[in-house]
Amino acid sequence: MARLYLFAEGQTEQTFADTVLKPHLANFGVYMHNPVLIAHARKKGKVHRGGGRNFQGMQNDVVRFLTQESGSDVYFTTMIDLYTLHQGFPGADEAGRLRNDPYKQVEALESSWSDTTSDQRFIPFIQLHEYEAYLFADVSKFAFFFSEADSDIADLQKVADGVATPELINDGQHTAPSKRIISRLPEYEDSKTTMGPQMAELIGLENIRSKCPHFDAWLKRLEQLGTESME
Repeated sequence: MARLYLFAEGQTEQTFADTVLKPHLANFGVYMHNPVLIAHARKKGKVHRGGGRNFQGMQNDVVRFLTQESGSDVYFTTMIDLYTLHQGFPGADEAGRLRNDPYKQVEALESSWSDTTSDQRFIPFIQLHEYEAYLFADVSKFAFFFSEADSDIADLQKVADGVATPELINDGQHTAPSKRIISRLPEYEDSKTTMGPQMAELIGLENIRSKCPHFDAWLKRLEQLGTESME
């Protein structure tokens, strides 16, 4: 069995990891500790968590856990957004030149983070472009929460139909996945930490994976950890 620590950018990812990913990975011999909000700063001896906007704060948090847990059967991963990623991120300038191919861009950033950390147990994952992209795998499930929003849900479906994968819904200030949802279903903004994970459960992990290749590749990598720890 492998053990896994997951650093989440926000409460939505934290709950999703705990309620959806944790039981799924257990089937592959991967025990996930309770997901933690990633640190963004340390002031007066107190660690401030959530946000994923300060790279050095995040990196210090990851390295601290890596140092505390030295076992070869312990792994570490992240769930932070490419959307509004902090400019101080390693390799950001080089990766920025790949903006026309978001998949290559995010892979370059993950590789830079891995190289900076220099520990094979660390498996960085940066979401394209944010968590809400996964909800576009089946926006019809919003009807469970908004029973009289057929036209708004239909508009969201048009967005989903207009891209090859929800992960390619762009990261503009008003056009990122979460912004598109909120523009049609404003109530989502104040309830996303509960509704977002519940939506993912309704949609189903396999459905999300089938439409979000970067997410799928990451999850496959995590599933393999249970076998690797036995070798």
